[in-house]
Amino acid sequence: MISCKKPLTKEGLDKLIAIKSSINRGLSEELKQAFPHVEPVLKPLIDENKKNVINSSWLAGFTSGEGCFYVNIYKSSSYRQGFRVKLKFAITQHYRDEQLMSSLINFFGCGNIYKDRKTFNFEVTKLDDIENKIIPFFKKYPIIGIKSKDFTNFCEITKLMKAKAHLTEKGLSAIREIKAVMNRGRKIF
Repeated sequence: MISCKKPLTKEGLDKLIAIKSSINRGLSEELKQAFPHVEPVLKPLIDENKKNVINSSWLAGFTSGEGCFYVNIYKSSSYRQGFRVKLKFAITQHYRDEQLMSSLINFFGCGNIYKDRKTFNFEVTKLDDIENKIIPFFKKYPIIGIKSKDFTNFCEITKLMKAKAHLTEKGLSAIREIKAVMNRGRKIF
């Protein structure tokens, strides 16, 4: 609409506000007050009765922007080393996208969704699901960009965990070193 460089009419401005109200966090309080008559544009809904609604290549790109590969190391008295390692693949979206998040469970055949304030989180934490569903998917449909490095590190840690290395001091140390350069720890030059 903007690239057409036509004069912006009242109707055109209302249409732009309607589009803005349906993306990201919606409208600010000031815009809601200034445009109380504008209804948000409806997003297309996911039909959960249809198989393969999500395109695999799209999902890989979507994950590049919205997904995360986490490694959590925390104290646990039930482990000999005193620490537990937990892997998590997650995608987070605004609560308006609950159907999309739910459809990921069907798509991958694993995971759960959790509501957190105004977001829904799709999470996979079961090591077998990570190893047999999540990793093979992203090897077949690669993530592009800096997050691909996080995925590579995530795969390394998964291998270490499958070999039970996380139960040894040496293995736990190796996992900590890999984790230190993932996500926000990665230096971008």
